[in-house]
Amino acid sequence: METDYTGSQTDKWEIQVRKGCLELAILASLWTGRLYGLEMLKRLEQDAGLALSAGTVYPLLARLKADGFLESEWVETDVVHPRKYYKLTEAGRRRAIEMAQVWTKFTGGISGLLSPLLKEEFDEQLGQS
Repeated sequence: METDYTGSQTDKWEIQVRKGCLELAILASLWTGRLYGLEMLKRLEQDAGLALSAGTVYPLLARLKADGFLESEWVETDVVHPRKYYKLTEAGRRRAIEMAQVWTKFTGGISGLLSPLLKEEFDEQLGQS
């Protein structure tokens, strides 16, 4: 019996891939400066296509802060309530660089494995045109 890897199986796999890269994505989003939670959610969605809920991001921010990779501060603003801003610590900057290096090496290797099958798929699509 052949397994169908479309639909829910692919969705589960994609979810796991996204979960695996969230820490790096959050650290990278803070590389250029501090952000408050909503800004970070918007940047992750706009720049990385990661549509996340606050319930997913805030626990991760708390863990990254506890691990010493982030610091936070409350800032009074002209809006109704103060905003909690997050920024990278020196350890967080080092961690982001390390993770980016590992990610680049990993994705480069995977891309090499995928290129023949993507080329084959592209060739098949051209043949069907």
